[in-house]
Amino acid sequence: MTSPFSALIIGASRGIGLGIVRQLSMQGWQVVATCRGAVPADSPADTQWLKLDINQQDERIALKERLLSQQFDLIFINAGVYGPAHQDVAQVNDDEIVELFMTNTFSPVRCAAALIPLVKPQTGVMALMTSELGSLNENDAATYPLYAASKAALNMLTRGLRDTTAQREVTLLSVHPGWVQTDMGGANATLTVEQSCSGIVSQVLAWRGKGGHHFIDYAGNVLRW
Repeated sequence: MTSPFSALIIGASRGIGLGIVRQLSMQGWQVVATCRGAVPADSPADTQWLKLDINQQDERIALKERLLSQQFDLIFINAGVYGPAHQDVAQVNDDEIVELFMTNTFSPVRCAAALIPLVKPQTGVMALMTSELGSLNENDAATYPLYAASKAALNMLTRGLRDTTAQREVTLLSVHPGWVQTDMGGANATLTVEQSCSGIVSQVLAWRGKGGHHFIDYAGNVLRW
């Protein structure tokens, strides 16, 4: 049965992003997804794919202009990178820092800010993928500090969108996917992509229409900032 819901997933070429696309497609959602390069070979056949490098302003503008006539029940900004493998602030160079924070922090929020008008008022959800590692409370050991810092900054800048989403009666979510078996999470992670993404989609449906800004995980737990 076809669902009446529609979604735009930013950064969906693999891993959790592609997993969310698959979950939504299985549930009958109409899905538009973006990738920087080739469309994934195992993408659901009914997904509409558009090209986007989230760090390129002209591409963000072009994407919005192309989608201006549409309204989405969900826009999920998923794009992100781990950063340098060493995660050492004493070793990282300036170019690596800029790339990390542009991809994980500034570009996702700029993209979200531009696309908020495309989220359905009252019932729509704007979600950004973050991590519990970005919380000063949840990550007291400063695990993966460079990556965590980029996500902490993302959380703060996302909070800056709250007034705009409130005016449009859109629910704003910062979502932690759990420790997932992806290229970033590794084979020892506790969750499969399917488990994480199934939970994420369930949470999107659970939080529809509630308003406000919430920091949650795939299982619905409310996390401390």
